[in-house]
Amino acid sequence: MYSMVMTAANRGLESVCIQVEADVSDGLPVFDMVGFLSSEVREARERVRTALHNCGYRVPAKRITVNLSPADVKKSGSGFDLPVAVAILAALGEIKKEMLNNTLVLGEISLNGRIQPIRGILPTVAKAKETGIKRCLLPCANKAEAELIPDMEIWAVETLQELVMCMRKGCYTPKPAVSCDKGTQKEAEPDFSEINGQAAVKRACEVAVAGMHNFLMIGPPGSGKTMTARRIPGILPPMTAEEQMEVSKVYSICGMLPQKDSLMDRRPFRSPHHTISPNGLSGGGSIPKPGEISLAHKGVLFLDELPEYKKSTLEILRQPMEDKQITLVRQSGIYRYPADFMLVAAMNPCKCGYFPDRGRCQCQEAEVARYLGRISKPLKDRIDICIQAPVLCYDDLEGGGVNEPSYKIRSRVLAALERQKSRFAGTGISCNSQIPAKDIKKYCVLDAGQQKYMKEMYQRLRLSARGYYKILKTALTIADLEGGAKIKDCHLNEAVCYRLQDQKYWG
Repeated sequence: MYSMVMTAANRGLESVCIQVEADVSDGLPVFDMVGFLSSEVREARERVRTALHNCGYRVPAKRITVNLSPADVKKSGSGFDLPVAVAILAALGEIKKEMLNNTLVLGEISLNGRIQPIRGILPTVAKAKETGIKRCLLPCANKAEAELIPDMEIWAVETLQELVMCMRKGCYTPKPAVSCDKGTQKEAEPDFSEINGQAAVKRACEVAVAGMHNFLMIGPPGSGKTMTARRIPGILPPMTAEEQMEVSKVYSICGMLPQKDSLMDRRPFRSPHHTISPNGLSGGGSIPKPGEISLAHKGVLFLDELPEYKKSTLEILRQPMEDKQITLVRQSGIYRYPADFMLVAAMNPCKCGYFPDRGRCQCQEAEVARYLGRISKPLKDRIDICIQAPVLCYDDLEGGGVNEPSYKIRSRVLAALERQKSRFAGTGISCNSQIPAKDIKKYCVLDAGQQKYMKEMYQRLRLSARGYYKILKTALTIADLEGGAKIKDCHLNEAVCYRLQDQKYWG
C-alpha cells in the first residue's frame, strides 16, 4: 500500500516542493524515515506514531517506510509531521488518495493529535500557487497568514480527526473569521515636531530618506540623535504591494508575521542592541534564519552607539550594503535573504561623548583615536551622509517655536521619490542611492565648473571612488527635493558638507 503527499521546505526566502511517500507492506514491524533528514524531522516518527494511536487509528504491525524526496535537499523543521501522518493514513486506506491530488499539506502534530502552527507559511503557500497546487491543508492558527495569498483554497484544521473527517467527506466547512487586533501596526508614530532645534540634523535626515541614503549622526549624549532616528518611520514612503509581500515573507519565516488579514504595511524599523552577535545580525544557524539586516529589508536598520558594536559584527554590513542581499553558505546548501535596508547610525565622538570640547572631554588623544578606530574606513565609505548633532542651547530647548511636523517633511520626500521613480522608470532602480557606477554620468550631469570643483574636493578630501559617487548621488537627491532636474552648485556644496564630518573626526 503506497501513497504520496506534497509538502514544502523553506530554503532561504524561497520554498522547495517535497514529496512525502509512505509505503506499508508486510515484513518486520518497523517504522523507517529516510531522505536527508534533520534530527527534528526524524523525531516526527515518534510524534506521528503516538498521535495516530491517541486519535484511535490502528497502525498495523507491518513495515512502514516514509521517504522525503528529493533526497539531496536537507529537511528541517517540524512542519513535516502532518504530511507524514496523512501519507500513512492514505496508505492504510483511512483517506482517499484522490483527495490528495493538487493538495499541499503542512503542520506539526502534538501527541494528542492537535495540529500546531509552524513558521514560513506565507512563502510556502505562495510557492504552492506558482506550481499549480489548488489546495493547502494546514494548521488553523496559520489560516490568516495563508489566506494572504489569493486564489488558493485553504483547509485550516485543528486536529487530526477533523482533517480525516474533511478528507472523507470531500468538503471543508470554513470556520468563522477570528477577529484580529491590528493595533500593533497602527499605533501613532513619534513626530518630528517634538524635536526642538537641530535644524541641520533634521535637514540631513530628510535628504537621507528622500534618496534612501545611509545616514550617520555624531554628537554628545542628549543631543537628540536617537530621538531623530526613531522619527524616521514617520517620513518613509509607503510600501508597494510587491515590497509588502517580500517583507512579509521574511517575517513569516521568522515566525514574526502578525496573524491578521493584511500583509506588513509599514516599513520595518529594527534597532538591535550593540551586544548582538554576528549571526544575530546576518542570520545563522545550521539551517540559517534571517537576521536583523534581513528583518530591516525595505526599511531602516538603526545602530545606536555604533562604536560599541563588535568590529567583526559591523564588518558584516559591508557586503549586504552593496549587494542588497546576504548569502549564507552552509553544508546543507546556499541560503539567500534580501537585505535592501537604509542604515541609520548614531555615535558619540569619544568614550565620554564630548570630544572635541576640551572643556568637558577628559579623554586622551590616543583614547579618542582608539574609540573612533572601531569604525573601519570601508564601512564609513559606505555611509552617504554624516552630520554632527551639536549640544542644544537653552534657547533652542525652551524657545517655544513651532517645529515642522512629520507630514510636511514626508510630503517633500514623497515628491522627490516620485521624481526618481519617473527618472528610473524601466531600469530596475528605485532611488538615487541605487544608481550603479556605470550610470553616474548619465544621471548626475555636471558642467565644466562643477567638474573642476569636484576634482578639487576629490583631491583635498582624499575621497575614494565610492565616496565621490556618493556625493554626486546625494547632490541629485537634494536637487530632487527642490524640484529641479539639474544639479546646481549649492546642491554639490551641501552634499560635500555631509562628507566633511568624516574628515573632522577621522581625517
